[in-house]
Amino acid sequence: MAKQKQLDKAEAIRQAALAMIVEEGFHGLSMPRLAARAGIAPGTIYLYFQNRQDLLDTLYLEVRQQGDAAMLAGFDATMPLATGLRVLWHNTFHYFVAHPLEFAFTEQFINSPHFAAVAARENPEFREQRRAFYRHARERGELRELPVEVYWAVAFAPLYQLIRFALNGSLHLPADFQDMEQKLNQALEVVVAALQAP
Repeated sequence: MAKQKQLDKAEAIRQAALAMIVEEGFHGLSMPRLAARAGIAPGTIYLYFQNRQDLLDTLYLEVRQQGDAAMLAGFDATMPLATGLRVLWHNTFHYFVAHPLEFAFTEQFINSPHFAAVAARENPEFREQRRAFYRHARERGELRELPVEVYWAVAFAPLYQLIRFALNGSLHLPADFQDMEQKLNQALEVVVAALQAP
């Protein structure tokens, strides 16, 4: 029972921190306000995290780990290009649409000065699987000759934009994103065609 209470408090801290950062940015996260939002005594936070930076870093690494695990469910780096991208796209899309706070937090964190200090602590296994997928596609001649940065931009930037549309809508086309699954598949077809070797 005591262990469950500890887990519940730790999760309350994480969820409150995610919400505060997404709503107010990193500057809005103070430990006293976080404790109040999580419904705990201020000192309780320090039972789980050394300080504010440790909380931010730990939160990012946990969110990233969960997102990467969801992205790679059922994925194999030796899959054909179109098959592997379909798995990665659908897994990532469905995970982040179901976890909008985690998506917004991840975007904020990786575009902040906090990211450089913690990037090397990410689980390398997930990154290596994605790199191996790129290498296998190149070795099989499925992927046109592209610098890896161009590959990543073409292969995944449209996916993340569609996630933003699904979560936030579109100012330009407010009624045009109702059937996101169909549009996800249409965008994926275009991306695969652009990446495949002629």
